[in-house]
Amino acid sequence: MAYKGTSPSPCDFLHPAGETAMAEDRFTERTFIMIKPDGVQRGLVGEIIKRFEQRGFKLVAMKFMHASDAILNEHYAEHKGKPFLPGLVKYMSSGPVVPMVWEGYQAVKLGRMLLGATKPEESLPGTIRADFGQCIGRNLVHGSDAIETAKREIKIWFKDEEIVPYKSVFADWLHEL
Repeated sequence: MAYKGTSPSPCDFLHPAGETAMAEDRFTERTFIMIKPDGVQRGLVGEIIKRFEQRGFKLVAMKFMHASDAILNEHYAEHKGKPFLPGLVKYMSSGPVVPMVWEGYQAVKLGRMLLGATKPEESLPGTIRADFGQCIGRNLVHGSDAIETAKREIKIWFKDEEIVPYKSVFADWLHEL
């Protein structure tokens, strides 16, 4: 599935004549979401997945694993040399994580909205971090912040053959065809 930038809204019923037939992939993008060790330990994996599914996103890849220092250092490469990186890597490797790839309309932007602000105390009520997060160091989940970041993170955590594209039976109800 190709990544897209800003795309037309599938919820816009005011298309001029002849423009209502939109291919699903025309407005679909992928994002990387990872449930951190605190989310796994607190038994919130199902709740987090449920919220993404209820929003209309489609899960196309998922693992349950202990992340190695090598993969974590690659994932957090932009923080190389920063004083907090060793502690972050130690925490992220302290228990299992659940890396996932989600697909849907504006998946990066809307996925981040579902997560809430990085600091749980600054998150809007109803977001995952506001409802369950403890502090910036125990905020349950990571989510890609841009389409390019999502591409990079997905390649770090998943091989191409581990991503399983499929047509959801709900796609016709979520998007104009």
